[in-house]
Amino acid sequence: MFVEQYVMAYSVEQDRLRAIIPEGFISIRPVLRINVEIRDGKEGYLEFNMPVSKNDKKGWLNIGYWNNIFFEKKDKRVTFKTKFLEISFNEVGIEGGCPAEKDNDGCFFIDENIYLRLPEKINSNKKFCDCEFRWYIGKNKTFGKSLGKTIPAFLENIKKIYPKESFTVENAAKIPCNQVLGAYSVKFLR
Repeated sequence: MFVEQYVMAYSVEQDRLRAIIPEGFISIRPVLRINVEIRDGKEGYLEFNMPVSKNDKKGWLNIGYWNNIFFEKKDKRVTFKTKFLEISFNEVGIEGGCPAEKDNDGCFFIDENIYLRLPEKINSNKKFCDCEFRWYIGKNKTFGKSLGKTIPAFLENIKKIYPKESFTVENAAKIPCNQVLGAYSVKFLR
C-alpha cells in the first residue's frame, strides 16, 4: 500500500493530559499529535495520540482513530475534514531526515486489552509543512496554526491537579492548543 502520511504535534498544558490519562500510563511530554494518511490515493485515515510511558516502554497512546476520512488536495495543500476536525497541511519545500523517533517503542491501543503496535521503519525523507487545525467538539473550539518552525516540547512539573476525567477524544480535544510544534509529510510503501 502506498501511504502519504501527514503528522502534526501541538503543545498543551501537561497537567490537563495527566487528568485524562488512563491508570498505568505516565505522560512524558505536554503534546497531542494528529496523524492522517491517504492510503493508495483514495482512503483517508486519522489517529489522535499523546506521548506516554508504560512498563519501561515509551511511545504514543492512541486516543482515537477513524477510517474513511474525507481529504482534498489543491496544489501543495492537503485538507482533511470530519464533522469534528479540520486540518490542513501545506508543504513548504524543505526536506529533512527520516521521521523516526529514537525513543519510540510504538503506539499503545486500548480496547478490551492494551496492545503495543510497533513503529514502522520509514526511510523516506520528511517534507516540512505549515499546518492549521480546528477541533469542533464541545463548547471549546480548540485551534492552532504553525509558525513555520519546529519547536521542542519537554516534560513539565506538576503545577495544578485537575479532577480526573475520562480518557476520551472529547476530553483530549478540548484541551487548548498552546502552539503547533511542527508538521511534516512523508510518503512510503507499507
